[in-house]
Amino acid sequence: MPELPEVETVRRGLLPVMEGRVIARADIRREGLRTAFPERMADRLTGARVDALRRRSKYILADLSTGETLIIHLGMSGRMTISTGDHPDLKKHDHVVLDMESGARVTFNDPRRFGLMDMFATNCLQAHPLLVNIGPEPLGNQFNDAVLIRALKGRSTPIKSALLDQKTVAGLGNIYVCEVLLRAGMNPKRKAGQISAKRAAALVPIIRDVLSEAIANGGSSLKDYRQADGELGYFQHAFRVYGREGEPCLSDGCGGKITRITQSGRSTFYCPQCQR
Repeated sequence: MPELPEVETVRRGLLPVMEGRVIARADIRREGLRTAFPERMADRLTGARVDALRRRSKYILADLSTGETLIIHLGMSGRMTISTGDHPDLKKHDHVVLDMESGARVTFNDPRRFGLMDMFATNCLQAHPLLVNIGPEPLGNQFNDAVLIRALKGRSTPIKSALLDQKTVAGLGNIYVCEVLLRAGMNPKRKAGQISAKRAAALVPIIRDVLSEAIANGGSSLKDYRQADGELGYFQHAFRVYGREGEPCLSDGCGGKITRITQSGRSTFYCPQCQR
C-alpha cells in the first residue's frame, strides 16, 4: 500500500493539472470501490474548481470552490494518471475520470478496488471519520521531540507498532518504519515505553530524513505503485533494510545480516547485530 512518500509524490504530480483548475466533467464509472461513492458525486464535482490540492497522512485532499473536499485514498493498487491531447481509451479498471477545463484528463485506476473517494464539507474536514484520529504530520512543525516522547511514554507495544499507529504520527507505513529503525540502531521489538527520551527524540530527524529522501526520489516502486505521470518511483534502490532478508547489513562496521520477523501480521526487516 502506498505510504506517505508515494502519496505525496502523486499529489505533486497532480498539482499542475488540478490545482486552480476547473473540473469540466466527472465520469464515475461504478458505484464505489472499498466503500460506496457519495451521492451525486459526478454532479458535485462537475464545474467545481480545485482551490487547493493537499495531503493529510496517506490521503490526497482536493479542496473545491463549492465548499467541499474530495478525499482520495489510493488503497493497495490505486493509480492516478494524467493524459493530455489525445487521451488513451479507457480501461476496465478506470473507475473515475476527471476531464479538466484545460483539456487534461485525470484518471483513477484501481484493479483491486481497495481505494476510496469521498466528499465532505471542507470547514468540517477534521471531523471526517478517516481523519479525526490522525496524529501530526511528520514533516510539519507540530511533530517534534516533545510530541513523540509523550506519544511513546508508558506504551507496552513494540516501537515498530507504535510508529505504525497513525495516532502517533501520520503517514508512516511498514517500509519506512523499518528504514527509520535501522538508521536509529533501534530494535523493532523493543517496547516503546522503555525507550529513553534521548533515543525517542533522535527518531524525529531520522523520520524526516527518510521520508524527505523518498519523496525526492519519487517514492517507492514496489508492486503496483506508479507516479502520476506513469513513471516508476525508485527509492526502493536506496532501501537499506526492507526486503533484504539474509543480506549483509549496510551499516558501517556492522557485519551482521538482515533478519525478517513477523509483527502484527507484517514483515519486519532488521539487523540484530546493530539494532539494540
